[in-house]
Amino acid sequence: MSGVSGFFARAGCGSLVLLALLVAPVAAAERRHGLSAFDDLAYPADFQHFAYANPDAPKGGTFSLVGWGGVTTFNSLNNYILKGDAAQGLELLFDSLMTRAVDEPDAVYGLVAESAGVADDGMSVTFHLRPEARFNDGSALTAEDVVFSFDTLKEKGHPIFHQMLRDVVKAEALDPATVRYTFQGELVRDLPLTVAALPIFSKAYYATKKFDETTLEPPLGSGPYLVDSFAQGRTIVYRRNPGYWAKDLPASRGRFNFDKIRYEYFRDRTAGMEAFKAGFYDFREEFTSKVWATEYDFPAIRDGRVKKDVLPDETPSGTQGFFINTRREAFKDPRVREALALAFDFEWTNRNLFYGLYDRTQSFFENSPMKAEGEPSPEERALLEGLDADVSEAALGPAVLPPVSDGSGQDRKLLRQAGQLLDDAGWRVKNGVRVNDKGEQLKVEFLTFEPSFERIIAPYVKSLKLLGIAARIRMVDPAQYQQRLKDFDFDITTQRYVMRSTPGMELRSYFGSAAADLDGSLNLAGIKDPGVDVLIERVVAAKTRDEMTTAARALDRALRAGHYWVPHWYKASNHVAYWNKFSQPETKPKFDRGILDTWWFDEAKAAQTAVKKSSAGAAAATGEETEDRGSRTWLILGGIVLALLAVTLFLRGRRKALR
Repeated sequence: MSGVSGFFARAGCGSLVLLALLVAPVAAAERRHGLSAFDDLAYPADFQHFAYANPDAPKGGTFSLVGWGGVTTFNSLNNYILKGDAAQGLELLFDSLMTRAVDEPDAVYGLVAESAGVADDGMSVTFHLRPEARFNDGSALTAEDVVFSFDTLKEKGHPIFHQMLRDVVKAEALDPATVRYTFQGELVRDLPLTVAALPIFSKAYYATKKFDETTLEPPLGSGPYLVDSFAQGRTIVYRRNPGYWAKDLPASRGRFNFDKIRYEYFRDRTAGMEAFKAGFYDFREEFTSKVWATEYDFPAIRDGRVKKDVLPDETPSGTQGFFINTRREAFKDPRVREALALAFDFEWTNRNLFYGLYDRTQSFFENSPMKAEGEPSPEERALLEGLDADVSEAALGPAVLPPVSDGSGQDRKLLRQAGQLLDDAGWRVKNGVRVNDKGEQLKVEFLTFEPSFERIIAPYVKSLKLLGIAARIRMVDPAQYQQRLKDFDFDITTQRYVMRSTPGMELRSYFGSAAADLDGSLNLAGIKDPGVDVLIERVVAAKTRDEMTTAARALDRALRAGHYWVPHWYKASNHVAYWNKFSQPETKPKFDRGILDTWWFDEAKAAQTAVKKSSAGAAAATGEETEDRGSRTWLILGGIVLALLAVTLFLRGRRKALR
C-alpha cells in the first residue's frame, strides 16, 4: 500500500474533511496562460506571437546605443541590490515566470511558467513551470530556483524589493515544476503580477557567490542574452544566445533579434552627441530640447543616413519636477513649498530654453486617465470624504494647478503671492533678507550633477533671490549626488517618477509614509501624509479599472494639494534618431518604445547607408561638406577622447544613475 493510500486507510472522516479544506484553494485555482490585474487578457491561450512583433524578423547585426536611463558609468553587474552602479541592460540576462505584453496595461503571459492559477480568495497564486526551462549553462530551472530568487530578493535585494514584497508571505516549491506564492492582508490584487515578473536566479550558482555584493563577474541567467564583453564605466556588450531555451515560445517570437546589443557611456553630453554624428553608435533618444531643436540638422540627417522620428508615447508621462525635501524644517510648511512653486516661470523657460517643445506637467499621473481635473467627481468626493484619515481641504476643491505666468521671467503678480505666503508662514523680509522669528535666513540649495540643468535652475534662483531667499545651485560629482540622495541630504533635487498604466505597490515607494525614512527610498520629498497612505492602498486594492482610476485621481488631488514639488514639463512622445540600418514592425506597442525588443538589423539599408557615408566622406574631402569633415575628425580623435574619459572616470569617481 502506498504512503498516500495508507494515510487514507488510517484516517477518519474528520481528517478527510480537513485535508479537503487544506487543498481546496489550489484545486479551485483555474490555470490560465496569462494574468492581469482585472482579468482582461487580450491574447487567447493559443496566440502565436505578440501583435507588435514580427515573427519573420531576421536575426543578426549589432544595435548600439546610449541608454535612456541617464546613466554615465557603471561599476557592477548586479542591478538588484542597493550597492554599486549597475550596467544598463542587465535585465536581458534574466527570465521571469511571465513576461509583459506591452500593448496591454498590465497583462503578463507565460514564459518560464506555462500557466498560473490564482486562488478564488486571491490569497495565493500557483505557477506551473515548463520542463524545458534552462539556465544558460544548460542546467534545469526549477521551482527551487524560483523560491531561492524570491527569498534572496526579499532578504538581500534592494530595499524596494522588501517593501514591494512585504505582503508576500512565502514561496514554496510543491514539486520541481510547481511553485506557490502565499499572500497576506487585503491588498493582494497586484501581487500575482508582481511575483510573476521577478527575475529568476540560479540557486546552485549563488551557493558559492554572495548575492548582496557588487561584482564584475557576469552572472548566470536564463534570458535571451549573455554578457559578451565590457570596459568598466565605458561600454558593455551583450550577445544573443542562439540556444536560448525560450526562443520559440509565443511570447518570444519576433523578439530579441540583434546578435549584439552594445551600451555606450559618455560622461559629457557633447562628446556623446559628436560620437553619434560620427556613427560611433547607432541610436540616441534625445531628452534635451535645445539639442533636438538645434543639433539634429547635420549632413547624415540631410542625406538620409540618419533618421529622426517622433514616436507617440501613450504611457502615463508620470511626474517630473523639483522635489522639495520636507524632512528639512524650513520646508515642512506647505505654504513655503507653494511659494517656491510660484517663483518658477515655466512659460518663460519653455519659450526661451525649450523652444516650445514641452507642455507643463500638472498631475502626478500626467498623460493618463488617472489625472485629476477640475472639481472632484461624485465618486472622487465620496472617496475623499469617507477616508479614515484627514485630507487637505484643497484636495476637496478644484485640482491644484501650477501657476501660469506672464512669461516675463519675473512675474510680479506671482512673486507677490509667493511673498505673502512666506509672510504668512513666518518668513518675513528684514533688510532684504527672508528670515524667521529666530533670525535664521531661508535658504534653498538645488542639488544636481547635470551641467545642462544649470541653465534651467539659474533663472529660478534669480527669482527666489528677489523674494529674499538665499538660493544657490550645488553641483556635485555624480557619485556624491547619488549618495546624498540615499542619505536625503538635499533641499531640492530633480526627479522623475514613471507611472504604470495600472499603478500598484510602487506608489508606496514613491509617496508612502513607510518609505520616507527608508534607506535608498524613492520618496525623495519625504511625504508622510496619512490621507495619501490610505489613498495609495485604495489604488492598490481596487477591484475594477474604474475603481482604480477614481482612487488614483483622488490620490493625485491629495498629492497636488500638498505642494511637494515644483512641477516640470513633459511631452507625449519620444524623440529618437538612429542610423538608417534597421527595420521595425508595422505596429508599435502602445505602452513601450519597442526598439530593443522588436527592431531588427536590415542588411540592405545598412549597405545603402554605408554607400552614402562613403560618398559623404568624399564630398567632405573636396570641401563640399565642412561640417561632416568635423565629424570625420571625431573618428580620428574618438579613441583618444574615450581613453582620456576613462582616465578621468577613474580619477574622479563613477557617475551614478538618476533613478
